[in-house]
Amino acid sequence: MQADSAPPVTIRTRKFITNRLLARRQFVVDILHPQRPNVSKADLSEKIASIYKTEKDRVVTFGLKTHFGGGRTTGFALIYDNEESQRKFEPKYRLIRSGLETAPPKTNRKLRKERKNRAKKLRGTKKVKASEPPKKGK
Repeated sequence: MQADSAPPVTIRTRKFITNRLLARRQFVVDILHPQRPNVSKADLSEKIASIYKTEKDRVVTFGLKTHFGGGRTTGFALIYDNEESQRKFEPKYRLIRSGLETAPPKTNRKLRKERKNRAKKLRGTKKVKASEPPKKGK
């Protein structure tokens, strides 16, 4: 349950539900870590995977909140039965976090807003043309 040099960490699960519709197990995770500031999500996923005898890529942890004074963290975890159901039911932002999807390229906020406002002025198939900025000519 603990790494070689790191102080001990105790993991408790509660409110365990097996959700057959979404092909996953879901539960609240309580982490007790009195001698360390916090536990990384990667370590947590690894430890939960070893407890429930599954692969760590199928474990998704989120909503971790450290209690005031430290030493205790509570969050939520999901264990998917397979990658297919994980891709189907997980929100896109959590798939990006877990590395199953790639993030869309970053675009300039001002350019996005200008494109949106140009598109508002057009109707129908011309909206595709709103993506290019207007040509400045004589």
